[in-house]
Amino acid sequence: MLEVTLPGTGGTMPLKNRWLTCCLIRCEGHGILIDCGEGTQIALRCAGRSVQRLDLLCITHFHADHISGLPGLLLSMGQDGRTEPLTIAGPRGLVQTVAGLRTIAPELPFPIVLTELTEQEELLHFAGLEITAFAVRHTLPCYGYRLHLPRPGKFDPERARSGGVPMAVWGLLQKQPQAEYQGVIYEQDQVLGPPRRGLTVTYCTDTRPTPAILKAADSADLLILEGMYGDDEKLGKALETKHMLFSEAAEIAAEANAKRLWLTHYSPSLPDPETYLPAARAIFPETVCARDGESLTLRYCNEEGEA
Repeated sequence: MLEVTLPGTGGTMPLKNRWLTCCLIRCEGHGILIDCGEGTQIALRCAGRSVQRLDLLCITHFHADHISGLPGLLLSMGQDGRTEPLTIAGPRGLVQTVAGLRTIAPELPFPIVLTELTEQEELLHFAGLEITAFAVRHTLPCYGYRLHLPRPGKFDPERARSGGVPMAVWGLLQKQPQAEYQGVIYEQDQVLGPPRRGLTVTYCTDTRPTPAILKAADSADLLILEGMYGDDEKLGKALETKHMLFSEAAEIAAEANAKRLWLTHYSPSLPDPETYLPAARAIFPETVCARDGESLTLRYCNEEGEA
């Protein structure tokens, strides 16, 4: 199960009714936050989410509306009594950028682990998730993130018997990779069938359309893309600033065969993004103009023949 929340959906600057874009994904009791612009800790609380349940922070890039809220977020965590480490991942220059921002948050009761992304595509493992960071095309180095929760195969008693796996460890091997019995180590793949379809969330803002986004969005259960400009007449501005139109995001969702698309990171010049929603839905019907606090719980789908 994956719970996805957008505490904020605005680009460039916070508005009185719209916090800056960020995304919270919760899995197995762990929290992954993507981006933290100004006021993110307040946006999280407004969305009914706690800053204490964050374990990983993924930064897309170093424009202020995506990272300037870091000092406040860290201080809020510390004031709430956090002692567990926080991991932060982001583009090259992360160490220097975080050090600069921490001049106003120099003392924290918890350690920070920094992971700089330097390749076009990098894989991180966290809380059972496979997180792929993929480089996109903005005015400075920027990454999107694909979060995939794998689903193991069904328990196959015939496979277990034929492999000589004792019944005493069948239950354990349905929950963990290995189990030992009477001095022999047995592997999970000895009792399970082929992997089943997992859950995938792909998140990407501040970029022009690229093949990397299309690849990461392939068959995503939820695709979250920026909708900086709703009007196709803004294409020139989108090309200049390296952002996307609603229609371009919808085209990616359609070509990638995504299940649903949330638009986010709206320009301050879009007081009512839904004005432009019909045109995007004409391209990809499952398009939603996300609002602050938008939330969705993704669950595994039963496969054919499965109880």
